[in-house]
Amino acid sequence: MLIGSYSSSLVLISLCVAILASYTALDLTGRIATAKGRAVYLWMGGGAFAMGIGVWSMHFIGMLAFSLPIELGYDVTLTALSLLIAVASAGFALWLVSQPELPMLQLGFGALIMGTGIACMHYMGMAALRMQPGIDYDPTLFGASLAIAVGASAAALWIAFRLRQHTPYVRQVRGVAAVVMGIAIVGMHYTGMAAANFPAGSFCGALATGLAGDGLDYVVLITTLAVLAVALLTSVLDARLEARTAELARSLTLANQELTQLALHDTLTGLPNRTLLADRIDQAIGRVAEQGGCFALMFIDLDGFKPVNDAFGHHVGDLLLKAVAQRLRGHLHSQDTLARIGGDEFVLLVELDEPDDAMGVAVKQVNLVSRPFRVAEHDLQLSASLGIVLYPGNGADQHELLRNADAAMYHAKSAGKNGYSFFDASMNTNARQQLQLLQDLRTALEQDQFRLHYQPKFDAVQRHPIGAEALLRWEHPQHGLMLPDRFIGLAEKTGLIIPIGEWVLNEACRQMREWLDQGHEGWRIAVNLSAIQFCHAGLVDNVAQVLDQHGLPANRLTLEITETTAMRDADASLHVLRRLSEMGVDLSIDDFGTGYSSLMYLKRLPANELKIDRGFVRDLEQDSDDAAIVSAIVALGQALGLRIVAEGVETDRQQDFLTRLGCDSLQGYLLGQPVPAEQFMKGLEALRARQEQAG
Repeated sequence: MLIGSYSSSLVLISLCVAILASYTALDLTGRIATAKGRAVYLWMGGGAFAMGIGVWSMHFIGMLAFSLPIELGYDVTLTALSLLIAVASAGFALWLVSQPELPMLQLGFGALIMGTGIACMHYMGMAALRMQPGIDYDPTLFGASLAIAVGASAAALWIAFRLRQHTPYVRQVRGVAAVVMGIAIVGMHYTGMAAANFPAGSFCGALATGLAGDGLDYVVLITTLAVLAVALLTSVLDARLEARTAELARSLTLANQELTQLALHDTLTGLPNRTLLADRIDQAIGRVAEQGGCFALMFIDLDGFKPVNDAFGHHVGDLLLKAVAQRLRGHLHSQDTLARIGGDEFVLLVELDEPDDAMGVAVKQVNLVSRPFRVAEHDLQLSASLGIVLYPGNGADQHELLRNADAAMYHAKSAGKNGYSFFDASMNTNARQQLQLLQDLRTALEQDQFRLHYQPKFDAVQRHPIGAEALLRWEHPQHGLMLPDRFIGLAEKTGLIIPIGEWVLNEACRQMREWLDQGHEGWRIAVNLSAIQFCHAGLVDNVAQVLDQHGLPANRLTLEITETTAMRDADASLHVLRRLSEMGVDLSIDDFGTGYSSLMYLKRLPANELKIDRGFVRDLEQDSDDAAIVSAIVALGQALGLRIVAEGVETDRQQDFLTRLGCDSLQGYLLGQPVPAEQFMKGLEALRARQEQAG
């Protein structure tokens, strides 16, 4: 018997090739699992070729590592056939592990076919020696090699199927699995080689015409490594490309989500915007049509937001809006929708069991908004006006529902704010009138439709005129002369109050300059400031500019602000009032006694006078409480060194009572009604004539 030997270096190389081929096979299964369409078949074909060459190369290098005392060669046809069997077995394996599932029965059947294929490749390669006489195989080792081939195939198929997805540390796990699979494949090969016995006197029949010669092992090795390297490199690059593509797809998905968020949600509060609200309303209408039931739409407008925004800046205003949205959203059911559709306007869509439930929801919203907000170290107070529509009943579509809810909100606001109002058909007429009035108001300044009327102020003791209060009127082309209560609210809501207020200040100072030039040196002109004007950043500069423009001494101008405005943010008010006072402007606290006075702040305000509200003066003769309040206000003002002005004097008894109390000056219909400037002096002369006649 011929005794064979092995080249240890080639044995080691065959093991390395087996491991590399196994790793390539495992990596390619991952590519096949993620590929789609024609790419699946391309990867499967290329993978079968690379893997088949790898397994066959391991076998062939293992054959070349074996040597006998005689020269050996390999039949080209049988060697090529063994390569073809290896490629076919690899293709079958890749196809099997690419299936969605791999049950045990299918795994066993596949392992049997693949193991048989590998064994056929091996023994076909042995047959390529064409030994004469033939090779004698040990039955036990022969059977063991077949068992190892089937077992190694089962393990390889199971591992490849499990590792085909890109799980964490998949490459490291594949590396360990490739080592195990490579050892199993090499074990099958060398077990099969150990089973071969070569009788004494044997010779190789393929030596003359087959593959032989020095360097054949290196040619096979280099070719195999090139094929495996190309396959593995292609797989890795494709995997990276796929990962980048997936990352780009994720980025695109996130970008689309962000665009959708921006398109359908308010950027400040994150609430649905008008577009998404319209869709939700249409869905709610559809559900009512299909399933019955009802829902309410509530238009919410924040009362007092604009003064806060003007006084503290847009940053605080934005924080306040976010706080309002968060508070309202925190008390909703999952099926309800709260949307922000404008600056300080929100809409609430609420599904109801019964229409009567809408009232309870509205009361809850009003109460939520009325609770104080702590924003940027400020305690801020708001209220809400709600307009409510019900569906079915108050509109056919989302446009009509929103329009009617808006009309109901304006009705709630005109009724005193901090409340709610259900829609009524008559409100549409009022809403259209308000809208038309707003449009007219925008052009009133341009077309010089505003007028100032002047109501005289008199010294309480000597009863001679000491000046006048400028009162705004609108000479509307259709509605005639309109009092401020008809349009000031609209002007404040739209911000038009700022240019209107600047016009009033300018015109009043111009008229006062004219009266001074006529010799009325001791007079003062009083101008009312709205809360929004008082909070406007340019107020002080505007006052200084107007005084300089008309050459009017600052102490001839009295600016009147309400007690509520002054005390809304006492520290900020103190800063503005001090700047005006340092300029020399007279300051008056209007409607004193109707707000929430703080004596601690009142004594710090650089005011020159207190003005008693007409509501207390009106009932002086019938209500002893009002008389007591007026007496207390006069005493307080005198204690603080302030002039006391009483407005709304309509009877002689009121005049006498207020004079006895110690009021410094009086105004009211008894002494003179508001009239245009050209009638003002005539009215004073007529009053003087009556007084002389009465005297």
